[in-house]
Amino acid sequence: MNTEHLNPEHPNAATNDAATPGIGRRALLGRVGAAAAALAIGPVLGSGLAKAATGSAEAASWRVPGEDETHQRTWMAWPSSYTIWGNVLPKIQADIAKLAKEVAKYEPVVMCADGSSAASQARSMCGSSVSVLSSIPVSDCWMRDTGPLFRTDGLGGMDALGLNFNAWGENATTFYGLPASAYDKDRVVASKIAAYQGLSLTKASVVGEGGGVEYDGDGTLMATESCWVNSNRNPGKTKAQIEAELLARFGATKMIWLPGVKGQDVTDGHIDGTARYITPGVVMVQLAGAVRPDVWTANAQAIYNVLANATDAKGRRLQVLTIEGPDSLPRISPGRRAEFLSSYMNWTVTNQAVITTQFGDTAKDAAAKSAISAAFGRPVVQLNLDNLYGNGGGGAHCVTMQEPVR
Repeated sequence: MNTEHLNPEHPNAATNDAATPGIGRRALLGRVGAAAAALAIGPVLGSGLAKAATGSAEAASWRVPGEDETHQRTWMAWPSSYTIWGNVLPKIQADIAKLAKEVAKYEPVVMCADGSSAASQARSMCGSSVSVLSSIPVSDCWMRDTGPLFRTDGLGGMDALGLNFNAWGENATTFYGLPASAYDKDRVVASKIAAYQGLSLTKASVVGEGGGVEYDGDGTLMATESCWVNSNRNPGKTKAQIEAELLARFGATKMIWLPGVKGQDVTDGHIDGTARYITPGVVMVQLAGAVRPDVWTANAQAIYNVLANATDAKGRRLQVLTIEGPDSLPRISPGRRAEFLSSYMNWTVTNQAVITTQFGDTAKDAAAKSAISAAFGRPVVQLNLDNLYGNGGGGAHCVTMQEPVR
């Protein structure tokens, strides 16, 4: 991949803010007192830099493909803000680089960085297999929540869907005392990527994040009410209104609403840490291991109970597979274990492998790897991403966004 061609320097170099304590995205509210790419690159990245037409490209045929369908590339974002991460920033960067290099073994990876200085650092840490752009500024690394969802029409067309990221209902401020401006660049990342790719951007009339909704690409969505039917994102909107909008924008016809947990993490209980689609008609749920607090244990069981009795848009009774979370986190100090995102489910699917994590619980790690591999019928790679999952409270899925083939 010709990275020089794909990576024009942004005119403004990134600067590091004064060091402050890092934040944990899923930290319990109580803690804070309130809170070779296997596929060719295809069309040249960023070719045809047509200005995106916002909100005008709606058509009944648009569909967000399932994550198990073939990808053109994966988008990621390079964290470089000391305001957000403080002194743990280098550790977070190391995990992001490790993950990016692994994904790049199976499909192209494009890393957005906040200016030329951050881009230079990302290139140095990620290596030549990852393409880095300095022309799309980012605040943080959570591309799943900030980036666009790519939609296809089955006729070779593609557009982008934006979910109006608002820093998880401004929980970044409520939980951690961060200024709202800390996430200003991430509020417009979806539109920037769409414009760079020459795609029309359709903005949903609801607010949320990509990690807050699971989609099978075959007509069915599932999401937790705690994220979407929440006044910090969609004040004054009913569940029915939110459902209708999501279904229309994703090209789906059925929503499976699941219980969630409000106020215990910054995401208000994103679904992608607990239940995921394998393929249409098949889902997997992680039942909590011994290290998870009771509130998350109960919620995982409640989600399983709903899905075990659910049918999808095609009338299929869902096949619900289960795995168990780790019972021990031997690399994590006891005081930090309760807030650690010990989720194997937060995997990222690539064209030839599924990439997830391991936590040092030998038996549970092996069981999860075996179950996920059998479900997908492809290899599973487990990485040590303790810093991202622990300090960031998010994982491989949270920091990646797939772009499907057209």
